[in-house]
Amino acid sequence: MLSIRKEERYVLLAAVIFFVLINAVTIAWYYDDFTVLTDNYRKLFVGKFHMSGFDPLTYQVISEWDTAYNVYRHPLLAFFMWPFYMINQGLIMLTGINCAIFITALILVSCSSLSALFMYRIFSEIIGVRKMDAWILTGLTFSMAYIMLSAMVPDHFIMSMSALTLTLYISGRKLKDGSALNLWQSVILFLLTAGISLNNGLKVFLSALFTRRRRFFEWRYLLLAVAVPSAMIWSFARWEYRHYVLPKELARQEIRQKKDKAMRALIRKKMEDSLGTADKAKIDAEVKKVITERARAKKQRDSKKIWNRNTGKPFMQGEFMRWTDKTTSRKDVIIECMLGEGIQLHKDHLLGDVLRNRPLIVRYDTTTPLGYVNYAVEVFLVMLFFMGIWKGRHSLFLWTSLSFLFTDLLLHVGLGFGINEVYIMSAHYLFVLPISMAYLLKESSIRFLSYALLAVTLWCLGWNGALLAGYFIV
Repeated sequence: MLSIRKEERYVLLAAVIFFVLINAVTIAWYYDDFTVLTDNYRKLFVGKFHMSGFDPLTYQVISEWDTAYNVYRHPLLAFFMWPFYMINQGLIMLTGINCAIFITALILVSCSSLSALFMYRIFSEIIGVRKMDAWILTGLTFSMAYIMLSAMVPDHFIMSMSALTLTLYISGRKLKDGSALNLWQSVILFLLTAGISLNNGLKVFLSALFTRRRRFFEWRYLLLAVAVPSAMIWSFARWEYRHYVLPKELARQEIRQKKDKAMRALIRKKMEDSLGTADKAKIDAEVKKVITERARAKKQRDSKKIWNRNTGKPFMQGEFMRWTDKTTSRKDVIIECMLGEGIQLHKDHLLGDVLRNRPLIVRYDTTTPLGYVNYAVEVFLVMLFFMGIWKGRHSLFLWTSLSFLFTDLLLHVGLGFGINEVYIMSAHYLFVLPISMAYLLKESSIRFLSYALLAVTLWCLGWNGALLAGYFIV
Protein backbone atom coordinates (compact mmCIF):
# COMPACT_ATOMS: atom_id res chain seq x y z
CA MET A 1 0.00 0.00 0.00
CA LEU A 2 2.88 2.37 0.66
CA SER A 3 4.57 1.78 -2.68
CA ILE A 4 3.97 4.43 -5.35
CA ARG A 5 3.30 2.99 -8.79
CA LYS A 6 4.75 4.66 -11.86
CA GLU A 7 1.54 6.29 -13.06
CA GLU A 8 0.83 7.46 -9.51
CA ARG A 9 4.07 9.44 -9.38
CA TYR A 10 2.62 11.96 -11.82
CA VAL A 11 -0.59 12.21 -9.79
CA LEU A 12 1.41 12.80 -6.62
CA LEU A 13 3.70 15.30 -8.35
CA ALA A 14 0.77 17.27 -9.76
CA ALA A 15 -0.94 17.23 -6.36
CA VAL A 16 2.16 18.40 -4.49
CA ILE A 17 2.76 21.25 -6.96
CA PHE A 18 -0.86 22.39 -6.76
CA PHE A 19 -1.05 22.27 -2.97
CA VAL A 20 2.32 23.94 -2.53
CA LEU A 21 1.14 26.80 -4.75
CA ILE A 22 -2.09 27.43 -2.89
CA ASN A 23 -0.36 27.17 0.49
CA ALA A 24 2.25 29.64 -0.73
CA VAL A 25 -0.62 32.10 -1.21
CA THR A 26 -1.70 31.68 2.44
CA ILE A 27 1.89 32.04 3.66
CA ALA A 28 2.52 35.15 1.58
CA TRP A 29 -0.76 36.74 2.76
CA TYR A 30 -0.14 36.18 6.47
CA TYR A 31 3.67 36.14 6.62
CA ASP A 32 4.19 39.59 8.15
CA ASP A 33 1.55 39.09 10.83
CA PHE A 34 2.08 35.45 11.76
CA THR A 35 5.87 35.10 11.90
CA VAL A 36 6.19 37.52 14.82
CA LEU A 37 6.80 36.24 18.33
CA THR A 38 4.25 37.16 20.98
CA ASP A 39 3.00 36.11 24.41
CA ASN A 40 -0.62 35.81 23.19
CA TYR A 41 -0.77 33.72 20.04
CA ARG A 42 -4.50 33.06 20.34
CA LYS A 43 -5.29 36.77 20.19
CA LEU A 44 -2.90 37.22 17.25
CA PHE A 45 -4.18 34.36 15.10
CA VAL A 46 -7.89 34.50 15.92
CA GLY A 47 -7.87 38.28 15.64
CA LYS A 48 -6.16 38.45 12.24
CA PHE A 49 -7.09 35.22 10.44
CA HIS A 50 -10.26 35.71 8.39
CA MET A 51 -11.12 33.04 5.82
CA SER A 52 -14.75 31.96 6.01
CA GLY A 53 -15.49 30.10 9.27
CA PHE A 54 -12.15 28.30 9.47
CA ASP A 55 -10.23 28.52 12.75
CA PRO A 56 -6.45 29.12 12.90
CA LEU A 57 -6.06 26.98 16.01
CA THR A 58 -3.37 24.80 14.44
CA TYR A 59 -1.15 27.89 14.20
CA GLN A 60 -1.78 28.53 17.88
CA VAL A 61 -1.09 24.95 19.02
CA ILE A 62 2.13 24.72 16.99
CA SER A 63 3.25 28.12 18.30
CA GLU A 64 2.47 27.56 21.98
CA TRP A 65 1.20 24.07 22.73
CA ASP A 66 -2.20 23.91 24.35
CA THR A 67 -5.44 21.95 23.98
CA ALA A 68 -6.91 24.84 22.02
CA TYR A 69 -9.24 22.61 19.98
CA ASN A 70 -12.57 21.57 21.44
CA VAL A 71 -11.46 18.49 23.39
CA TYR A 72 -14.72 16.61 22.84
CA ARG A 73 -14.75 17.10 19.08
CA HIS A 74 -10.97 16.72 18.57
CA PRO A 75 -9.73 14.65 21.52
CA LEU A 76 -6.26 13.72 20.20
CA LEU A 77 -5.57 16.46 17.67
CA ALA A 78 -3.57 18.72 19.99
CA PHE A 79 -1.38 15.74 20.92
CA PHE A 80 -0.88 14.87 17.24
CA MET A 81 0.44 18.45 16.87
CA TRP A 82 2.89 18.22 19.79
CA PRO A 83 5.89 16.98 17.71
CA PHE A 84 5.34 19.87 15.29
CA TYR A 85 5.26 22.28 18.23
CA MET A 86 8.65 20.96 19.34
CA ILE A 87 10.04 21.36 15.81
CA ASN A 88 8.74 24.92 15.76
CA GLN A 89 10.47 25.68 19.07
CA GLY A 90 13.77 24.58 17.56
CA LEU A 91 13.18 26.65 14.44
CA ILE A 92 12.30 29.72 16.54
CA MET A 93 15.66 29.41 18.30
CA LEU A 94 17.45 29.08 14.95
CA THR A 95 15.59 31.74 12.94
CA GLY A 96 14.13 34.16 15.46
CA ILE A 97 10.69 34.00 13.82
CA ASN A 98 7.60 31.88 14.39
CA CYS A 99 7.60 29.15 11.72
CA ALA A 100 4.11 27.80 12.49
CA ILE A 101 2.75 28.87 9.10
CA PHE A 102 5.46 26.90 7.28
CA ILE A 103 5.06 23.78 9.42
CA THR A 104 1.27 23.92 9.05
CA ALA A 105 1.66 24.29 5.29
CA LEU A 106 3.84 21.17 5.26
CA ILE A 107 1.14 19.25 7.16
CA LEU A 108 -1.59 20.51 4.79
CA VAL A 109 0.39 19.70 1.63
CA SER A 110 1.19 16.21 2.94
CA CYS A 111 -2.41 15.42 3.96
CA SER A 112 -3.86 16.90 0.76
CA SER A 113 -1.44 15.03 -1.48
CA LEU A 114 -2.11 11.75 0.32
CA SER A 115 -5.86 12.36 -0.02
CA ALA A 116 -5.41 12.96 -3.76
CA LEU A 117 -3.39 9.75 -4.07
CA PHE A 118 -5.98 7.71 -2.15
CA MET A 119 -8.81 9.18 -4.24
CA TYR A 120 -6.96 8.34 -7.46
CA ARG A 121 -6.44 4.78 -6.23
CA ILE A 122 -10.10 4.49 -5.28
CA PHE A 123 -11.12 5.54 -8.80
CA SER A 124 -8.57 3.48 -10.74
CA GLU A 125 -7.90 0.48 -8.49
CA ILE A 126 -11.06 -0.05 -6.42
CA ILE A 127 -13.79 1.11 -8.84
CA GLY A 128 -11.79 0.46 -12.00
CA VAL A 129 -12.41 3.50 -14.20
CA ARG A 130 -10.10 4.43 -17.05
CA LYS A 131 -6.89 6.25 -16.10
CA MET A 132 -8.03 9.46 -17.77
CA ASP A 133 -11.31 9.36 -15.87
CA ALA A 134 -9.43 8.74 -12.60
CA TRP A 135 -7.40 11.90 -13.30
CA ILE A 136 -10.56 13.88 -14.10
CA LEU A 137 -12.43 12.70 -11.00
CA THR A 138 -9.45 13.39 -8.75
CA GLY A 139 -9.16 16.86 -10.25
CA LEU A 140 -12.90 17.42 -9.78
CA THR A 141 -12.64 16.47 -6.10
CA PHE A 142 -9.99 19.06 -5.34
CA SER A 143 -11.47 21.75 -7.58
CA MET A 144 -14.47 21.88 -5.23
CA ALA A 145 -14.27 25.17 -3.38
CA TYR A 146 -14.17 24.10 0.25
CA ILE A 147 -12.04 21.04 -0.33
CA MET A 148 -9.55 23.35 -2.04
CA LEU A 149 -9.83 25.82 0.83
CA SER A 150 -9.42 23.06 3.43
CA ALA A 151 -6.07 22.29 1.81
CA MET A 152 -4.77 25.83 2.46
CA VAL A 153 -6.18 26.87 5.84
CA PRO A 154 -4.87 25.95 9.33
CA ASP A 155 -7.88 23.89 10.35
CA HIS A 156 -8.35 20.13 10.78
CA PHE A 157 -10.62 19.32 7.82
CA ILE A 158 -8.02 18.20 5.27
CA MET A 159 -6.40 16.06 7.98
CA SER A 160 -9.79 14.41 8.50
CA MET A 161 -10.17 13.91 4.76
CA SER A 162 -6.81 12.15 4.53
CA ALA A 163 -7.85 9.78 7.35
CA LEU A 164 -11.27 9.17 5.79
CA THR A 165 -9.95 8.53 2.27
CA LEU A 166 -7.33 6.19 3.75
CA THR A 167 -10.12 4.33 5.57
CA LEU A 168 -12.15 4.09 2.37
CA TYR A 169 -9.18 2.93 0.32
CA ILE A 170 -8.27 0.18 2.81
CA SER A 171 -11.94 -0.84 3.00
CA GLY A 172 -12.12 -0.97 -0.79
CA ARG A 173 -9.12 -3.25 -0.97
CA LYS A 174 -10.64 -5.50 1.68
CA LEU A 175 -13.94 -5.70 -0.20
CA LYS A 176 -12.16 -6.35 -3.46
CA ASP A 177 -10.18 -9.34 -2.18
CA GLY A 178 -12.98 -10.63 0.04
CA SER A 179 -11.27 -9.95 3.36
CA ALA A 180 -12.27 -7.62 6.19
CA LEU A 181 -10.90 -4.95 8.48
CA ASN A 182 -9.31 -6.85 11.32
CA LEU A 183 -9.26 -5.80 14.95
CA TRP A 184 -5.97 -3.91 15.03
CA GLN A 185 -6.65 -2.11 11.73
CA SER A 186 -10.04 -0.99 13.02
CA VAL A 187 -8.55 0.29 16.28
CA ILE A 188 -5.73 2.21 14.60
CA LEU A 189 -8.03 3.77 11.99
CA PHE A 190 -10.56 4.67 14.68
CA LEU A 191 -7.98 6.34 16.94
CA LEU A 192 -6.55 8.27 13.97
CA THR A 193 -9.89 9.35 12.53
CA ALA A 194 -11.78 9.95 15.78
CA GLY A 195 -8.70 11.53 17.33
CA ILE A 196 -8.80 14.23 14.67
CA SER A 197 -12.60 14.61 14.69
CA LEU A 198 -14.64 12.41 17.01
CA ASN A 199 -17.80 12.11 14.90
CA ASN A 200 -15.76 10.74 11.98
CA GLY A 201 -14.74 7.77 14.10
CA LEU A 202 -18.22 6.34 13.47
CA LYS A 203 -17.28 6.07 9.79
CA VAL A 204 -14.53 3.58 10.65
CA PHE A 205 -17.15 1.40 12.35
CA LEU A 206 -19.34 1.69 9.24
CA SER A 207 -16.42 0.57 7.09
CA ALA A 208 -15.88 -2.36 9.41
CA LEU A 209 -19.59 -3.21 9.23
CA PHE A 210 -19.53 -3.35 5.42
CA THR A 211 -16.29 -5.33 5.19
CA ARG A 212 -17.00 -7.72 8.08
CA ARG A 213 -20.79 -7.89 7.76
CA ARG A 214 -22.03 -10.52 10.24
CA ARG A 215 -18.56 -10.85 11.73
CA PHE A 216 -18.84 -7.24 12.90
CA PHE A 217 -21.22 -8.47 15.62
CA GLU A 218 -18.82 -11.03 17.06
CA TRP A 219 -18.57 -10.27 20.78
CA ARG A 220 -14.77 -10.15 20.75
CA TYR A 221 -14.70 -7.61 17.92
CA LEU A 222 -17.51 -5.48 19.39
CA LEU A 223 -15.73 -5.42 22.72
CA LEU A 224 -12.11 -4.85 21.65
CA ALA A 225 -12.55 -2.88 18.41
CA VAL A 226 -15.68 -0.85 19.18
CA ALA A 227 -16.56 -0.61 22.87
CA VAL A 228 -13.08 -0.37 24.41
CA PRO A 229 -11.59 2.19 21.94
CA SER A 230 -14.78 4.30 22.14
CA ALA A 231 -14.70 4.26 25.94
CA MET A 232 -10.98 5.00 25.97
CA ILE A 233 -11.16 8.00 23.66
CA TRP A 234 -14.22 9.40 25.45
CA SER A 235 -12.58 8.92 28.85
CA PHE A 236 -9.44 10.60 27.51
CA ALA A 237 -11.53 13.54 26.27
CA ARG A 238 -13.14 13.86 29.71
CA TRP A 239 -9.73 13.73 31.39
CA GLU A 240 -8.41 16.29 28.90
CA TYR A 241 -11.32 18.58 29.72
CA ARG A 242 -10.84 18.29 33.48
CA HIS A 243 -7.05 18.66 33.33
CA TYR A 244 -6.64 21.39 30.70
CA VAL A 245 -9.94 23.12 30.00
CA LEU A 246 -11.87 23.21 33.30
CA PRO A 247 -9.21 25.15 35.28
CA LYS A 248 -9.26 27.87 32.63
CA GLU A 249 -13.05 27.97 32.62
CA LEU A 250 -13.11 28.26 36.42
CA ALA A 251 -10.54 31.05 36.28
CA ARG A 252 -12.62 32.93 33.70
CA GLN A 253 -15.74 32.32 35.78
CA GLU A 254 -13.99 33.74 38.86
CA ILE A 255 -12.96 36.84 36.90
CA ARG A 256 -16.54 37.29 35.68
CA GLN A 257 -17.87 36.92 39.21
CA LYS A 258 -15.42 39.53 40.51
CA LYS A 259 -16.42 41.93 37.74
CA ASP A 260 -20.09 41.26 38.46
CA LYS A 261 -19.56 41.85 42.18
CA ALA A 262 -17.70 45.10 41.50
CA MET A 263 -20.45 46.23 39.11
CA ARG A 264 -23.17 45.48 41.68
CA ALA A 265 -21.23 47.40 44.34
CA LEU A 266 -20.89 50.39 42.01
CA ILE A 267 -24.60 50.33 41.14
CA ARG A 268 -25.50 50.06 44.85
CA LYS A 269 -23.28 53.04 45.68
CA LYS A 270 -24.94 55.12 42.96
CA MET A 271 -28.39 54.10 44.18
CA GLU A 272 -27.54 55.04 47.78
CA ASP A 273 -26.27 58.43 46.63
CA SER A 274 -29.22 59.13 44.35
CA LEU A 275 -31.95 57.87 46.69
CA GLY A 276 -30.43 59.41 49.81
CA THR A 277 -31.57 56.53 52.00
CA ALA A 278 -30.05 53.56 53.81
CA ASP A 279 -33.18 51.41 53.40
CA LYS A 280 -31.63 48.08 52.34
CA ALA A 281 -34.81 46.60 50.86
CA LYS A 282 -35.48 49.66 48.73
CA ILE A 283 -31.88 49.84 47.50
CA ASP A 284 -31.85 46.07 46.73
CA ALA A 285 -35.02 46.48 44.67
CA GLU A 286 -33.52 49.37 42.66
CA VAL A 287 -30.25 47.51 42.11
CA LYS A 288 -32.16 44.46 40.87
CA LYS A 289 -34.20 46.67 38.54
CA VAL A 290 -31.03 48.21 37.02
CA ILE A 291 -29.32 44.85 36.56
CA THR A 292 -32.45 43.34 34.98
CA GLU A 293 -32.73 46.28 32.58
CA ARG A 294 -29.07 45.97 31.60
CA ALA A 295 -29.49 42.23 30.98
CA ARG A 296 -32.57 42.88 28.86
CA ALA A 297 -30.75 45.57 26.85
CA LYS A 298 -27.77 43.24 26.28
CA LYS A 299 -30.06 40.43 25.13
CA GLN A 300 -31.76 42.84 22.73
CA ARG A 301 -28.40 44.04 21.37
CA ASP A 302 -27.18 40.45 20.97
CA SER A 303 -30.36 39.46 19.13
CA LYS A 304 -29.49 41.99 16.42
CA LYS A 305 -25.94 40.70 15.96
CA ILE A 306 -25.32 38.58 12.89
CA TRP A 307 -24.04 35.53 14.81
CA ASN A 308 -27.34 35.39 16.67
CA ARG A 309 -29.48 35.90 13.57
CA ASN A 310 -27.59 33.09 11.83
CA THR A 311 -28.12 30.61 14.68
CA GLY A 312 -31.34 28.60 14.76
CA LYS A 313 -33.25 27.33 17.76
CA PRO A 314 -32.05 24.02 19.26
CA PHE A 315 -34.24 20.92 19.56
CA MET A 316 -33.57 20.97 23.30
CA GLN A 317 -31.11 22.30 25.83
CA GLY A 318 -28.24 20.21 27.16
CA GLU A 319 -24.48 19.82 27.07
CA PHE A 320 -24.51 18.80 23.39
CA MET A 321 -28.11 19.14 22.18
CA ARG A 322 -27.93 22.93 22.59
CA TRP A 323 -25.78 22.90 19.44
CA THR A 324 -28.61 21.41 17.35
CA ASP A 325 -30.81 23.50 15.06
CA LYS A 326 -34.45 22.83 14.20
CA THR A 327 -35.44 26.11 12.52
CA THR A 328 -32.91 26.76 9.72
CA SER A 329 -34.27 25.96 6.24
CA ARG A 330 -32.82 22.61 5.14
CA LYS A 331 -33.68 23.17 1.47
CA ASP A 332 -31.80 26.47 1.29
CA VAL A 333 -28.82 25.03 3.17
CA ILE A 334 -28.55 22.03 0.83
CA ILE A 335 -28.88 24.09 -2.35
CA GLU A 336 -26.86 27.17 -1.44
CA CYS A 337 -24.40 25.86 1.16
CA MET A 338 -23.70 22.13 0.93
CA LEU A 339 -23.94 21.80 -2.86
CA GLY A 340 -23.52 25.49 -3.62
CA GLU A 341 -20.81 27.19 -1.59
CA GLY A 342 -19.10 23.89 -0.93
CA ILE A 343 -18.44 23.36 -4.66
CA GLN A 344 -18.53 26.88 -6.18
CA LEU A 345 -17.81 30.00 -4.17
CA HIS A 346 -20.37 32.80 -4.15
CA LYS A 347 -19.05 36.15 -5.35
CA ASP A 348 -21.16 38.02 -2.81
CA HIS A 349 -19.82 37.87 0.75
CA LEU A 350 -16.77 35.99 -0.53
CA LEU A 351 -15.17 33.97 2.29
CA GLY A 352 -17.35 35.76 4.81
CA ASP A 353 -18.01 34.30 8.24
CA VAL A 354 -21.61 33.71 9.38
CA LEU A 355 -20.50 34.62 12.90
CA ARG A 356 -19.11 37.96 11.74
CA ASN A 357 -20.21 39.37 8.42
CA ARG A 358 -21.98 36.85 6.14
CA PRO A 359 -25.69 36.05 5.82
CA LEU A 360 -26.56 32.41 6.38
CA ILE A 361 -27.96 31.98 2.87
CA VAL A 362 -26.18 33.57 -0.09
CA ARG A 363 -27.48 32.95 -3.61
CA TYR A 364 -25.72 33.08 -6.96
CA ASP A 365 -26.32 36.27 -8.92
CA THR A 366 -28.88 35.33 -11.57
CA THR A 367 -28.94 38.86 -12.95
CA THR A 368 -25.96 37.70 -15.01
CA PRO A 369 -25.56 34.53 -17.13
CA LEU A 370 -22.79 33.28 -14.83
CA GLY A 371 -25.27 32.82 -12.00
CA TYR A 372 -27.27 30.43 -14.15
CA VAL A 373 -24.05 28.59 -15.03
CA ASN A 374 -23.38 28.12 -11.30
CA TYR A 375 -26.79 26.53 -10.77
CA ALA A 376 -26.48 24.48 -13.97
CA VAL A 377 -23.15 23.04 -12.77
CA GLU A 378 -24.72 22.18 -9.41
CA VAL A 379 -27.70 20.44 -11.05
CA PHE A 380 -25.41 18.58 -13.46
CA LEU A 381 -23.20 17.24 -10.67
CA VAL A 382 -26.17 16.20 -8.53
CA MET A 383 -27.75 14.45 -11.50
CA LEU A 384 -24.54 12.49 -12.20
CA PHE A 385 -24.27 11.67 -8.50
CA PHE A 386 -27.70 10.02 -8.41
CA MET A 387 -27.14 8.30 -11.75
CA GLY A 388 -23.89 6.94 -10.34
CA ILE A 389 -25.73 5.58 -7.31
CA TRP A 390 -28.13 3.74 -9.60
CA LYS A 391 -25.29 2.32 -11.70
CA GLY A 392 -23.32 1.21 -8.67
CA ARG A 393 -26.24 0.17 -6.50
CA HIS A 394 -24.91 -3.39 -6.20
CA SER A 395 -21.46 -2.27 -5.01
CA LEU A 396 -20.77 -2.64 -1.30
CA PHE A 397 -17.92 -0.14 -1.64
CA LEU A 398 -20.29 2.51 -2.97
CA TRP A 399 -22.65 1.94 -0.05
CA THR A 400 -19.70 2.17 2.32
CA SER A 401 -18.86 5.55 0.82
CA LEU A 402 -22.47 6.67 0.89
CA SER A 403 -22.71 5.71 4.56
CA PHE A 404 -20.04 8.37 5.22
CA LEU A 405 -22.22 10.94 3.45
CA PHE A 406 -25.42 9.82 5.18
CA THR A 407 -23.69 10.16 8.56
CA ASP A 408 -22.92 13.81 7.85
CA LEU A 409 -26.39 14.44 6.44
CA LEU A 410 -27.93 13.07 9.64
CA LEU A 411 -25.58 15.11 11.81
CA HIS A 412 -25.67 18.43 9.95
CA VAL A 413 -28.98 18.43 8.07
CA GLY A 414 -31.03 16.19 10.34
CA LEU A 415 -29.93 17.38 13.78
CA GLY A 416 -28.54 20.70 12.58
CA PHE A 417 -25.08 20.48 14.16
CA GLY A 418 -23.00 23.17 12.45
CA ILE A 419 -25.70 23.72 9.85
CA ASN A 420 -25.10 27.48 9.72
CA GLU A 421 -21.59 26.89 8.31
CA VAL A 422 -21.93 23.35 6.98
CA TYR A 423 -19.88 24.15 3.86
CA ILE A 424 -16.64 24.46 5.84
CA MET A 425 -17.01 20.73 6.58
CA SER A 426 -17.12 19.85 2.86
CA ALA A 427 -13.87 17.86 3.09
CA HIS A 428 -15.74 15.39 5.32
CA TYR A 429 -18.32 14.40 2.71
CA LEU A 430 -18.11 16.04 -0.75
CA PHE A 431 -15.53 13.53 -2.00
CA VAL A 432 -18.34 10.93 -2.01
CA LEU A 433 -19.94 12.69 -5.01
CA PRO A 434 -17.07 11.89 -7.44
CA ILE A 435 -16.91 8.34 -6.05
CA SER A 436 -20.54 7.83 -7.07
CA MET A 437 -19.94 9.45 -10.46
CA ALA A 438 -17.07 7.01 -11.05
CA TYR A 439 -19.58 4.14 -11.28
CA LEU A 440 -21.43 6.00 -14.01
CA LEU A 441 -18.23 6.61 -15.97
CA LYS A 442 -17.18 2.99 -15.52
CA GLU A 443 -20.43 1.67 -16.96
CA SER A 444 -20.73 4.29 -19.70
CA SER A 445 -19.15 3.96 -23.11
CA ILE A 446 -20.09 7.56 -23.93
CA ARG A 447 -16.91 9.62 -23.78
CA PHE A 448 -19.02 12.79 -23.68
CA LEU A 449 -19.53 12.33 -19.94
CA SER A 450 -15.79 12.31 -19.35
CA TYR A 451 -15.31 15.47 -21.39
CA ALA A 452 -18.28 17.11 -19.67
CA LEU A 453 -16.80 16.33 -16.25
CA LEU A 454 -13.44 17.63 -17.43
CA ALA A 455 -15.14 20.86 -18.48
CA VAL A 456 -16.86 21.14 -15.08
CA THR A 457 -13.55 20.48 -13.33
CA LEU A 458 -11.84 23.24 -15.32
CA TRP A 459 -14.81 25.54 -14.66
CA CYS A 460 -14.62 24.97 -10.90
CA LEU A 461 -10.85 25.45 -10.89
CA GLY A 462 -11.20 28.65 -12.92
CA TRP A 463 -14.19 30.03 -11.02
CA ASN A 464 -12.91 29.27 -7.53
CA GLY A 465 -9.32 30.13 -8.41
CA ALA A 466 -10.29 33.50 -9.90
CA LEU A 467 -12.40 34.45 -6.89
CA LEU A 468 -9.67 33.40 -4.46
CA ALA A 469 -7.07 35.34 -6.46
CA GLY A 470 -9.30 38.41 -6.38
CA TYR A 471 -9.83 37.99 -2.64
CA PHE A 472 -6.12 37.88 -1.86
CA ILE A 473 -5.12 40.58 -4.33
CA VAL A 474 -7.69 43.01 -2.92
